[in-house]
Amino acid sequence: MITTQFAQTMARYNRWQNRNLYEAADTLSDAARRQERGAFFGSIHGTLAHLMFGDGIWMSRFAADNSFKPLAQSIPESPHMFPDWVALRAARAALDERIIAWADAVRPADLDGDLTWYSGVMKREITKPRALLITHFFNHQTHHRGQVHAMLTAAGAKPDDTDLMVLPD
Repeated sequence: MITTQFAQTMARYNRWQNRNLYEAADTLSDAARRQERGAFFGSIHGTLAHLMFGDGIWMSRFAADNSFKPLAQSIPESPHMFPDWVALRAARAALDERIIAWADAVRPADLDGDLTWYSGVMKREITKPRALLITHFFNHQTHHRGQVHAMLTAAGAKPDDTDLMVLPD
């Protein structure tokens, strides 16, 4: 379904786009970043914090060394897990580097088979193909970054291009 190169490319795309959005968000006041904007997680800040939560949860499932720990206990808590913008921005940059290191270490065999985990959302154990879940991981990032991009644009910030085909080498 996917290749190791897909994971590596998408990890780099994730870092590139997060830098893009955080730089655009830096042009806004803290109040503007926290303003309720009708998105799933309310604000620009809340949505970016939720994305950190989701990425941490998925990486805790994918990483063989169990070095990733969830940053909040539940999805509803996720928009509030980083009250400080500077701390959120620093944590995002660090997590992006860890995601790249993970992707660079993924072997073809790591994409095969199933992954079983307990889903707090579904309140049960779930088993799905590992390749599908890795694809979902990157798709989830893109989905919420799209929401943030729209909120930033509506707030007057100007994020750069998001097209995967112009990802810098």
